[in-house]
Amino acid sequence: MYDLIIIGGGPAGVSGGVYASRKQLKTLFITDDWGGQSVVSPDIQNWIGTPSISGNDLANNLKTHLETYAGDIVKIIPDQRVKDVKKDSDGYIVELSNGETYNGKTLLLCVGSRRRKLPALGADKFEHKGVTYCASCDGPLFTGHDVAVIGGGNAGFETAAQLLAYAKSVTLLQRSDRYKADPVTVKKVLSHENMTGILNATTKEIKGDSMVNELIYTDSKTNTDISLKVSGVFVEIGMIPNTDIVSDLVELDKYGRIIIDPWTQKTKAEDIWAAGDCTNVHYHQNNIAAGDAVKALEDIYVTLKAK
Repeated sequence: MYDLIIIGGGPAGVSGGVYASRKQLKTLFITDDWGGQSVVSPDIQNWIGTPSISGNDLANNLKTHLETYAGDIVKIIPDQRVKDVKKDSDGYIVELSNGETYNGKTLLLCVGSRRRKLPALGADKFEHKGVTYCASCDGPLFTGHDVAVIGGGNAGFETAAQLLAYAKSVTLLQRSDRYKADPVTVKKVLSHENMTGILNATTKEIKGDSMVNELIYTDSKTNTDISLKVSGVFVEIGMIPNTDIVSDLVELDKYGRIIIDPWTQKTKAEDIWAAGDCTNVHYHQNNIAAGDAVKALEDIYVTLKAK
């Protein structure tokens, strides 16, 4: 019986694991990979304390950090997916994809989420070659370039606002006839002299040589295809939380994200906490995920010691 089982090897999960070791909580740490979504980024410039680091190096650093302090307190099971999680009288039973099962008194869910992929011809081919799903990670690489943002919700407009700090121009494409972002945000971002918003625009194809140099979208009102010369395409069409394995245990919002108490990261389920991109916090960033996991560990420790 473990005091704590942590699921997920991104910044949130690893932060939780390091703090669990420091607090001497007998912990099982399970991950199928390391680093989270940012592992694909060639240059992360907003990981605090590190001016520039690749996604792969960040993942390796996270792994090394946890392994260094795991000792005999934190048992690490890498390269395994969690198949099922069930409640029992003593806590929770976690079943892995290899059939092994483990018992824990408490759970910290750091299962993350995945970007909804752009369903356009060439989008897969040019991913990491101009097509990107993380403005905070990759935006500065497009300083002085013309770029496009796909998606007219708050995330799309927040991305556009970030990019306007260094891009030559930003064109935002929204497939419906209205933007879904807050009206105040829409007005403010579209008022920038280097910003253009286009409605009724469905992205059809991404083109380029070794890197992106053109985007083709269809104007749904006229049914005509229009070319847009851009070097970068930032996709913000939603996230898919990896919460299927716990959907019957914790309360989820309409997007499938785990609902937590922002004061403690506690879910409404008994002895389950969550942190990172799988939760319904307002912003999703590596630094926020790491901090939220630390917050969760503080509360988990207090909870366990009070029993």
